[in-house]
Amino acid sequence: MIAITNLKKSFGRNEVLKGLDLEIKPKGIIAILGPNGSGKTTLIKSILGMVIPDEGSISISGKDIKNKWAYRKEIEYLPQIANFPGNLKVRELIHMIKDLHQRPTNDEQLIDLFGLKPFLEKKFSTLSGGTKQKVNILLTFMFDKPLIILDEPTTGLDPRALIHLKELIQYEKANGKTILVTSHIMHFVEEIADEIIYLLDGRIYFKGSVKDLMEKTKQKNVEHAIAAIANNTDHA
Repeated sequence: MIAITNLKKSFGRNEVLKGLDLEIKPKGIIAILGPNGSGKTTLIKSILGMVIPDEGSISISGKDIKNKWAYRKEIEYLPQIANFPGNLKVRELIHMIKDLHQRPTNDEQLIDLFGLKPFLEKKFSTLSGGTKQKVNILLTFMFDKPLIILDEPTTGLDPRALIHLKELIQYEKANGKTILVTSHIMHFVEEIADEIIYLLDGRIYFKGSVKDLMEKTKQKNVEHAIAAIANNTDHA
């Protein structure tokens, strides 16, 4: 699905990605982890074409994405912060996004799933953080696209909404989607991820399954395993 070769990106003197090589196979849930400043956001934005690498290449489904934009029509992206026009009502926002995409949606099912009917006539700016995130999730999952990128999708969600999100992610996986997730919530990652990629200082320090991570670090959960890797890199 995604092949990345020798990816480098600097902002001024700050070298964010340092010759990163990565292959992501289709159909699965991949968690991209790392502390703030590790290069996660730059990597994701490079895949989305929002950041142009200094060196290296990115191909999706066997096609190089450099100077091409049509490929983004097959990607859905949930940003960490839902920056939508605050003066629009939720119903108007949904219709606007549908008009932009011009493809079938399952928005009615998602409205019911996340209990958004009472909020459809409310302006987006008046919603609580958790409700904004539910709308953000709806707008991401209402289209049928092969690649989904979720940046901190659990932010602000109540327990019921979190359960629905996890079920939705698993449903999309079962339908052959490739899902990239960033999160600081390790028990969420442990529940959903097929593969974990750990970034630090623009390099990959671990890539493998949750089971591989536990065996490598001799830890009992993802939180302690990631902490062990971080500790080892600090003393490397």
